[in-house]
Parts: sequence; structure tokens; C-alpha cells
Amino acid sequence: MEPPSSDTQLINFLQKELAISANSIAIALRYCEQDHGPLPIVLWQYGLVSLEQLEQIFDWMEITN
Repeated sequence: MEPPSSDTQLINFLQKELAISANSIAIALRYCEQDHGPLPIVLWQYGLVSLEQLEQIFDWMEITN
């Protein structure tokens, strides 16, 4: 499954900086399609990232946008 192009930079950040596995990201992307939620929140809801990592993701998103 190909992620939306807007998520490509985020996915790269998740994998390179936070060491989130490709499998975890793929699972979260499937849930995003079903729940229509943002990727960072879905990752956190399903326990794929910690609250600290979620904060890092939001900080990164704020800087890059």
C-alpha cells in the first residue's frame, strides 16, 4: 500500500528518527483509512508510539510545516 504523498516525509521521520518499523507504520496506515484519523494519533492509540514519541512527532510536524 502506498501512503499519501503528504505522509512520505512523516514516514521517513518515523523510520529514521524514531525507529518505528515499516510494519507498524503499515498497520497504522490501514487504521487511518478505516478511522480517518491522523497517522500520529493512530500510532499512539494503538500503542505503536509512546506519548513522548507522539510529542516528538508533533514538534517535528510544527517545524516542517
